Amino acid sequence: MGTWGTGPFQSDLADDYRDWLHGLPPQETVAAIKEAFQRVIDSGSVVDGEDGAEAVASAAYAIGHAQESDIPTTPGDGPDRPLPEMPEPVRALARQALRRVLGDGSKLAQGWVDSSTAAEWRQEVQLILCAFE
Repeated sequence: MGTWGTGPFQSDLADDYRDWLHGLPPQETVAAIKEAFQRVIDSGSVVDGEDGAEAVASAAYAIGHAQESDIPTTPGDGPDRPLPEMPEPVRALARQALRRVLGDGSKLAQGWVDSSTAAEWRQEVQLILCAFE
């Protein structure tokens, strides 16, 4: 997997996942986002790096450009059409999943070679998490 930055879509995996989400109808998109969060929550003691990247991308995609934020996105990162409002149960799953992705058992959190890059990534994921609180 190639990574070129710390943003939620700055890896080959997350970029491809975002493109896949773009192709889904809005209701299916919400279901896919929920499923990505649930995979992380159900993953046991270790969160797989791919599942973690998809959960972060899902969360960033869900908030898209619907609100002013400091989340590092570019045009085209969010949905190209409005999504239904994320129901509170899905928002709760997002919070759980993102906390797991940031935790000690996360391969995604452990995969950064440079500590300053890891800190930048952590800060960006925290911003995404705050959007769901």
